[in-house]
Amino acid sequence: MNAPHQVAVGVLTDEGLPEQVITTIVDELPETFAALVSGRTRWRVEHEVDQLPLNEDGDIPMRTLSEQHRQGRGWDLLVLVTDLPRRAGRKPVVAGVDVEHGVAMISLPALGAVLLRRRVRALLVRVVRQLVSRRSGDHGGQGVGARLREVLAPTQFLADDRAPSATHVALVGLRGRLRLLAGMVRDNRPWRLVPHLAGATAAAAGTAAYGIITSSFWKLADALPPLRLAAIMVVTVLIMTVWLTVYNHLWDRPSEAAERRKALLYNVSTVTTLAIGVACMYAILFVLALLAAAVLIDSGYLAQTLGHPVGVGSYLNLVWLCSSVGIVAGALGSSLEDEETVRSATYSRREQERQERNQRRQEHRSSTNRNPSAQNATRDK
Repeated sequence: MNAPHQVAVGVLTDEGLPEQVITTIVDELPETFAALVSGRTRWRVEHEVDQLPLNEDGDIPMRTLSEQHRQGRGWDLLVLVTDLPRRAGRKPVVAGVDVEHGVAMISLPALGAVLLRRRVRALLVRVVRQLVSRRSGDHGGQGVGARLREVLAPTQFLADDRAPSATHVALVGLRGRLRLLAGMVRDNRPWRLVPHLAGATAAAAGTAAYGIITSSFWKLADALPPLRLAAIMVVTVLIMTVWLTVYNHLWDRPSEAAERRKALLYNVSTVTTLAIGVACMYAILFVLALLAAAVLIDSGYLAQTLGHPVGVGSYLNLVWLCSSVGIVAGALGSSLEDEETVRSATYSRREQERQERNQRRQEHRSSTNRNPSAQNATRDK
């Protein structure tokens, strides 16, 4: 009886979220591959962390990395896991597979914001099966493939025009774009915004505290219905989101039409990230203001001032109004923050790389336009 042959799979991940996700599932991958890819194979999976480089086109060179890592480490297959959003034309790419070079790449943002481990595990099975089946001619496991399509839907296979042996697993439809947007926002980690906006947080907290101890705020909050208070809350969150976007120049406006189409998704991701970050600040401010109001304001004195009995609703309305006014003050206070600090809190590492690359391109284009001789020399080359 022949012993099962061994297949070594190397999983090379970016630092950050890709590293965290793979670390939690790497120990179970050999059993998963044995159960869902090939039970006649002895699987060995090794995980390493590195900062996956970008080429001049802003993409990760799969073939180059395969040549660098597979032979030196004794890997039969290489799977790259990155937090870089990728596209094939206008369609977001979940994964790319190059059978000839034994390499695949998974893009986490296209997997959305929830169920990441489950989706990554299913996608690892999918790309490894594709690499193995194309090399061995085995096309089994269609039932499992159908279940994987349900997990990863809505996706479709696309050929890579630059490499005949490579294919893309791309997202399609509105649901696919929304999943990519959710993944990009999660990768930006909007909850980091609050600790980075110290000036805005201080201004918001100070204004809310002033409103809590001011009787005119008590009467105004008591007179406003909940629907209007909710509308005020939404408007103030939008005001701070727009202010942060405009004041810190976070809205990307590339000059080329093709780049503008790509930038739209990034701009929506930025605004959504900021809105969620501001909403987190609002929630924290609301809780702190509610505690302060419960400690500082005597219910009897509040009832005497308002002229009617008070309950929990009266305190909630007051804190609701004070938090909204505080957020407006926080928007003004954010002007004290350094623009680079806000950018680093808003953008993921990959988005910062994209911004820097676009800025270098614009600077190069501007210098070329100012120097026609350099432009002619470039054309001659």
